[in-house]
Amino acid sequence: MKILIVDDSSVMRKVIKAAADVLDLSTEEAQDGIEALEILSQRYEEIDLVLLDWNMPGKTGFEVLEEIKSNDKMKSIPVMMVTTEGHKTSIVAAVRAGADNYLVKPFTIDELESKIVECIGKGGGA
Repeated sequence: MKILIVDDSSVMRKVIKAAADVLDLSTEEAQDGIEALEILSQRYEEIDLVLLDWNMPGKTGFEVLEEIKSNDKMKSIPVMMVTTEGHKTSIVAAVRAGADNYLVKPFTIDELESKIVECIGKGGGA
Protein backbone atom coordinates (compact mmCIF):
# COMPACT_ATOMS: atom_id res chain seq x y z
CA MET A 1 0.00 0.00 0.00
CA LYS A 2 1.18 3.52 -0.74
CA ILE A 3 0.55 6.77 1.11
CA LEU A 4 0.95 10.21 -0.42
CA ILE A 5 2.25 12.63 2.23
CA VAL A 6 1.43 16.25 1.40
CA ASP A 7 3.01 18.85 3.69
CA ASP A 8 5.16 21.91 3.11
CA SER A 9 7.25 20.97 6.17
CA SER A 10 10.02 18.49 5.35
CA VAL A 11 10.26 17.64 9.07
CA MET A 12 6.57 16.73 9.20
CA ARG A 13 6.92 14.61 6.04
CA LYS A 14 9.80 12.73 7.72
CA VAL A 15 7.74 12.14 10.89
CA ILE A 16 4.80 10.79 8.88
CA LYS A 17 7.11 8.66 6.70
CA ALA A 18 8.62 7.10 9.85
CA ALA A 19 5.13 6.09 11.04
CA ALA A 20 4.31 4.67 7.60
CA ASP A 21 7.57 2.69 7.65
CA VAL A 22 6.57 1.12 10.99
CA LEU A 23 3.29 0.04 9.35
CA ASP A 24 5.24 -1.32 6.36
CA LEU A 25 3.65 1.16 3.95
CA SER A 26 5.44 2.77 1.04
CA THR A 27 5.28 6.55 0.72
CA GLU A 28 5.48 9.30 -1.81
CA GLU A 29 5.91 12.93 -0.83
CA ALA A 30 4.65 16.25 -2.15
CA GLN A 31 5.71 19.59 -0.69
CA ASP A 32 2.53 21.41 -1.68
CA GLY A 33 -0.96 20.92 -3.04
CA ILE A 34 -0.02 21.61 -6.64
CA GLU A 35 2.65 18.89 -6.60
CA ALA A 36 0.20 16.52 -4.89
CA LEU A 37 -2.40 17.00 -7.61
CA GLU A 38 0.24 16.43 -10.31
CA ILE A 39 1.24 13.13 -8.67
CA LEU A 40 -2.39 12.07 -8.23
CA SER A 41 -3.37 12.98 -11.79
CA GLN A 42 -0.59 10.74 -13.15
CA ARG A 43 -0.59 7.88 -10.63
CA TYR A 44 -3.86 7.94 -8.70
CA GLU A 45 -4.23 4.14 -9.05
CA GLU A 46 -1.05 3.66 -6.98
CA ILE A 47 -2.14 5.82 -4.02
CA ASP A 48 -4.12 4.14 -1.23
CA LEU A 49 -4.28 7.10 1.18
CA VAL A 50 -3.51 10.83 1.08
CA LEU A 51 -2.28 12.56 4.25
CA LEU A 52 -2.89 16.22 3.66
CA ASP A 53 -1.78 19.35 5.50
CA TRP A 54 -4.25 22.26 5.43
CA ASN A 55 -1.97 25.31 5.46
CA MET A 56 0.34 25.25 2.45
CA PRO A 57 1.45 27.77 -0.17
CA GLY A 58 -0.12 27.58 -3.62
CA LYS A 59 -3.17 25.44 -2.96
CA THR A 60 -4.42 24.79 0.54
CA GLY A 61 -5.06 21.25 1.70
CA PHE A 62 -8.76 22.03 1.75
CA GLU A 63 -8.65 23.05 -1.93
CA VAL A 64 -6.74 19.85 -2.76
CA LEU A 65 -9.30 17.81 -0.81
CA GLU A 66 -12.12 19.39 -2.82
CA GLU A 67 -10.33 18.67 -6.10
CA ILE A 68 -9.67 15.03 -5.16
CA LYS A 69 -13.27 14.43 -4.09
CA SER A 70 -14.73 16.13 -7.18
CA ASN A 71 -12.61 14.03 -9.57
CA ASP A 72 -14.28 10.77 -10.62
CA LYS A 73 -10.94 8.97 -10.94
CA MET A 74 -9.59 10.07 -7.54
CA LYS A 75 -12.63 10.51 -5.30
CA SER A 76 -12.46 6.97 -3.89
CA ILE A 77 -8.96 7.56 -2.43
CA PRO A 78 -9.22 8.09 1.35
CA VAL A 79 -7.94 11.46 2.54
CA MET A 80 -6.84 12.30 6.07
CA MET A 81 -6.22 15.89 7.04
CA VAL A 82 -3.10 16.21 9.25
CA THR A 83 -3.06 19.84 10.32
CA THR A 84 -2.89 22.50 12.99
CA GLU A 85 -6.42 23.55 11.97
CA GLY A 86 -8.15 22.21 15.08
CA HIS A 87 -11.22 24.45 15.08
CA LYS A 88 -14.46 22.53 15.02
CA THR A 89 -15.65 24.51 11.98
CA SER A 90 -12.53 23.46 10.03
CA ILE A 91 -12.98 19.80 10.98
CA VAL A 92 -16.66 19.85 10.01
CA ALA A 93 -15.88 21.59 6.70
CA ALA A 94 -13.22 19.00 5.85
CA VAL A 95 -15.48 16.06 6.71
CA ARG A 96 -18.31 17.58 4.67
CA ALA A 97 -15.89 18.01 1.75
CA GLY A 98 -15.03 14.32 1.93
CA ALA A 99 -12.15 13.91 4.41
CA ASP A 100 -12.13 10.38 5.80
CA ASN A 101 -10.23 11.25 8.95
CA TYR A 102 -8.69 14.22 10.74
CA LEU A 103 -5.62 14.52 12.96
CA VAL A 104 -4.65 17.76 14.68
CA LYS A 105 -0.96 18.65 15.10
CA PRO A 106 0.86 18.15 17.38
CA PHE A 107 0.13 14.44 17.67
CA THR A 108 1.91 11.34 18.92
CA ILE A 109 3.27 8.69 16.56
CA ASP A 110 0.81 6.23 18.12
CA GLU A 111 -2.10 8.55 17.28
CA LEU A 112 -0.85 8.92 13.70
CA GLU A 113 -0.38 5.19 13.22
CA SER A 114 -3.83 4.49 14.67
CA LYS A 115 -5.50 7.01 12.33
CA ILE A 116 -3.65 5.60 9.30
CA VAL A 117 -4.82 2.10 10.21
CA GLU A 118 -8.41 3.40 10.58
CA CYS A 119 -8.24 4.88 7.09
CA ILE A 120 -6.81 1.91 5.26
CA GLY A 121 -8.26 -0.87 7.39
CA LYS A 122 -4.88 -2.56 7.72
CA GLY A 123 -4.61 -5.10 10.51
CA GLY A 124 -1.64 -5.35 12.86
CA GLY A 125 1.06 -2.74 13.31
CA ALA A 126 -0.40 -0.11 15.59
